[in-house]
Amino acid sequence: MIQYPKIAIPLRSVHLWRYTPWKRIHPTKVEEMPAADIIKISDGNDSKMEDSDEIARSFIHSISKVCKSITLSDELLELDLRCSGHICAGEILVQSSGNSTLIIRISGDAGWTGIRLIGEVTGTLSVAVINDLSGDGHLLRCEDWSVGRDSTLEFATLSTGGFLNKSDIRVTLTHNGADVRGGIASNGHGSRHDDHHFEIEHSVGHTNSLLVMHAACDGSSHSVGTGILTICEGANGSDAGQVFRNLLLSEKARAEAIPELEVLADDVKAAHGAASAPIDVDQLHYLESRGLSFSEASSLIVEGFLMDAFRHVKNQEVLTILRTRLLVHLECLING
Repeated sequence: MIQYPKIAIPLRSVHLWRYTPWKRIHPTKVEEMPAADIIKISDGNDSKMEDSDEIARSFIHSISKVCKSITLSDELLELDLRCSGHICAGEILVQSSGNSTLIIRISGDAGWTGIRLIGEVTGTLSVAVINDLSGDGHLLRCEDWSVGRDSTLEFATLSTGGFLNKSDIRVTLTHNGADVRGGIASNGHGSRHDDHHFEIEHSVGHTNSLLVMHAACDGSSHSVGTGILTICEGANGSDAGQVFRNLLLSEKARAEAIPELEVLADDVKAAHGAASAPIDVDQLHYLESRGLSFSEASSLIVEGFLMDAFRHVKNQEVLTILRTRLLVHLECLING
């Protein structure tokens, strides 16, 4: 039974849908259940995923024709998700153990793309997701991760593609010793809209989380970063933090940064912060005085600012591919 038609459309007063309402991200009229093409996933076995009572996840599940199951154990896997057609959707199940790395590149010229991912982590998993969709595409991305005892999840996102993007990423620390480190880098250009929502839940004590999001906004682009950090009752000994920073490169660019804390335990460390600022004119002058053009100088500053979002990511293979893709993207913007 398809659950999506029974779910009420959320109001804009709901934290998750405040800046990108469901009616805006839905590919057609909200009462319609459109047909979708299959995301071409380069690896994995056919599998099934449960439906959800959350509207975005249920919608992707309802229109997806493929679910791939991926099992990682002390290995590196690169997934190239090719998205084409008017509407394209797919689901991925990930089970990881040992010390593994998963690199996901989302590319193609689909008008609308929906991706749902569920992962269970034991050991250490480093995940990099690169949004490299065509400039007029729409993306809806939903992720749910659970991190087990004495396990670590590193997740890194480089978001440069697509015109309208909505990401909903949720992580639950389920056992003592669980650790999550996240870095998000978003580059806004033209009139690009990029909305990232995070929910990190410390369901037990002696767990750690750290999230950093950096967004550089040029033209009339709009970046949104919202985070809900929850330390549940009895989760003493938890250590958690979220930091959102925005670099505004033009007067028309906009950025929202809203971290929220819900602390229900007594003996914890919890912090959050947000800041927005224009580009440093002294840095620009310094670089231009050494022969760089304004565009080259701005690009160099943006590169350093965005890569700094991954300061807590330790996996060098992940850092290398993120830097390479970012440099290619920035060079394309300079050369028009």
